[in-house]
Amino acid sequence: MKLKQRVVLLAILLVIFIFTKVFLIDNLDTSAAHREDQRAFQRMLSGLRVALEPRLEHTLQSPWEIAAQWVVPREVYPEDTPELGAVMHAMSTKKIIKADVGYKGTQLKALLVLEGGQKVVFKPKRYARDYIVEGEPYAGYDRHNAEVAAFHLDRILGFRRAPLVVGRFVNLRTEIKPVATEQLLGTFMTVGNNTCFYGKCYYCRETEPACADGDIMEGSVTLWLPDVWPLQKHRHPWGRTYREGKLARWEYDESYCDAVKKTSPYDSGPRLLDIIDTAIFDYLIGNADRHHYESFQDDEGASMLILLDNAKSFGNPALDERSILAPLYQCCIIRVSTWNRLNYLKNGVLKSALKTAMSHDPISPVLSTPHLDALDQRLLSILATVKQCTDQFGPDAVLVEDRMTLSHL
Repeated sequence: MKLKQRVVLLAILLVIFIFTKVFLIDNLDTSAAHREDQRAFQRMLSGLRVALEPRLEHTLQSPWEIAAQWVVPREVYPEDTPELGAVMHAMSTKKIIKADVGYKGTQLKALLVLEGGQKVVFKPKRYARDYIVEGEPYAGYDRHNAEVAAFHLDRILGFRRAPLVVGRFVNLRTEIKPVATEQLLGTFMTVGNNTCFYGKCYYCRETEPACADGDIMEGSVTLWLPDVWPLQKHRHPWGRTYREGKLARWEYDESYCDAVKKTSPYDSGPRLLDIIDTAIFDYLIGNADRHHYESFQDDEGASMLILLDNAKSFGNPALDERSILAPLYQCCIIRVSTWNRLNYLKNGVLKSALKTAMSHDPISPVLSTPHLDALDQRLLSILATVKQCTDQFGPDAVLVEDRMTLSHL
């Protein structure tokens, strides 16, 4: 072989070697990330069933102290929570020592204090499981079972940004009225043989009370976040106007996301990716009512978007409100870990996982079958939306490695 040919052959081999090495390294890095995502997914699946029992691993601590220690800037509870069942058992059974009207808002709720001083928010049952809420996607009363289902979906998606929620039955006559404040007690009434109350809120009316079955009322209780973590309220950049004939800018401006990226706290840090995670979460549960959101105070955009108030969900399983996904299809970015988790949940896994996760709740069955079926169908729509983005911009631009700080420079 001539020298020139040998040089060319060596050059070709060297190029192949370099490309192979780079390819293998890239694949190893990707595979390592994917393997960790798969391990996290398997750990989630193995811990789906939460048996509500009083036993605690740390017997010197109350369930409230344990739950308070879980909270950090980027999660409300950790991935590994052997005491979760005990905390939720306490939420659903501990004696109620005080009952008051709920904090300000548009929907009926009560603020309860449980034995040990823990505050929880009680939302009463207003609809049967198979009731279809017609009209706008944000229509109707709050759905207590939606809060329960949304919490478990948060676990399944691996976000861990929703406060703990569990179903509970309360006796309004023996558990609530004896410890109720005058303000709450003044809203109690009897309708037929049922004890009812209408509370204090923007839309609370004496003509529209929530009624128990006799004295027993079904509802959900949401664990109040520790007072050492004060909340800051933000207007959602993709919020609706709630005024007929008046559109928000994002509803007519296809380049709206570019403007959002130039605005704090969405111009750097994880907040914009949190918004997109939340859009995916809300689309799955059918929640088109997230006009505001909360984060921890003075966080400079570093803490998570906390998934509070998810009760305007699971109203109509036949309605897939695509506009909820606007942050995803307008920005065309998504966390790699979120994308991986969504792919693990397709082919019926999501429905099965959520059904399993909710099976031990005191108010089980939490959702009707049509709502569970709708989750799997909506997941396919999310995956298709991301594929449209990757087809248009390429996967490197769309799939953001969330193990690094996001920056729009």
